[in-house]
Amino acid sequence: MKHDIAVLGASGQIGRFLLPKLCSAGKSVLALSRHAPSSDDAANPAWLRADLHAEMPALDQIETLISLGPLDALVAWLQRDRPAALHRIIAFSSMSAESKRESLDPAERELAARLHDSEQQLLALGHAHDIAITIFRPTLIYGAGLDRSLTPLARFASRWHVLPIPLAATGLRQPVHAEDLADACIAVLDCPLSFGKIYPLGGGEQLSFRAVCWRIGAGLPKNVLPLPLPSWLLRAALLLRGNAKFGAVSVTSITRLRHDLVADNSAAAHDFGYRPRSFYPLAASWGLPAV
Repeated sequence: MKHDIAVLGASGQIGRFLLPKLCSAGKSVLALSRHAPSSDDAANPAWLRADLHAEMPALDQIETLISLGPLDALVAWLQRDRPAALHRIIAFSSMSAESKRESLDPAERELAARLHDSEQQLLALGHAHDIAITIFRPTLIYGAGLDRSLTPLARFASRWHVLPIPLAATGLRQPVHAEDLADACIAVLDCPLSFGKIYPLGGGEQLSFRAVCWRIGAGLPKNVLPLPLPSWLLRAALLLRGNAKFGAVSVTSITRLRHDLVADNSAAAHDFGYRPRSFYPLAASWGLPAV
């Protein structure tokens, strides 16, 4: 069966919202994932196991590809085995390509460089092979309970009824709901204004990280006690945990919590009407029951 669109990384948080929207729009969708469920080829979406880091299935007839997975792995696969019919790609990078360029952590600096290089390689590949490319750089993604940044904080607060809030976290953040990113994918499918461009995509509000934590606690069904912590105590607590990371907060990110890490949505709003929601998460945003 010929499919209109292939979605890589379809079982992730954006895919959970994107697949039903594409199917409702009348698109025939091939969903690709390392964790693909069993599926009949006539189903919509039809699921297929695929791993960008290993052998990929033949996708010769695919004309449109939405990649929700690692950008560097996508580029490497396209360079060695690009589908012949492919003429449209929507791919996800991250705001980390900019925000972590000057990180104190060498691993974060390497990530930023790798993302930036992959973006440029994908744009060059599109230019060389007449493929229309659009790249999204989202901020903190939430909404499906699958992220590793805000969901761990929310689940900790839900379990223990305490939410640590870094006192030094005055820098602005802009959490973006996965469904708003799914809507952005659909909006640019046939939008020539978006071809050959990289768009930062944030949520509808810019809040201090402290305010983000307050909003998380306020949206949970049970009372949560906010626990303001000075930087030195938070750093010590993280080191005592042994892995030096707790959701969006790590030893190396504590200093960065004072800096603004936000996106300018104006280009996306102008080109394809991007209007993300404000940050008022409920329990379902973290995969938690409502009661």
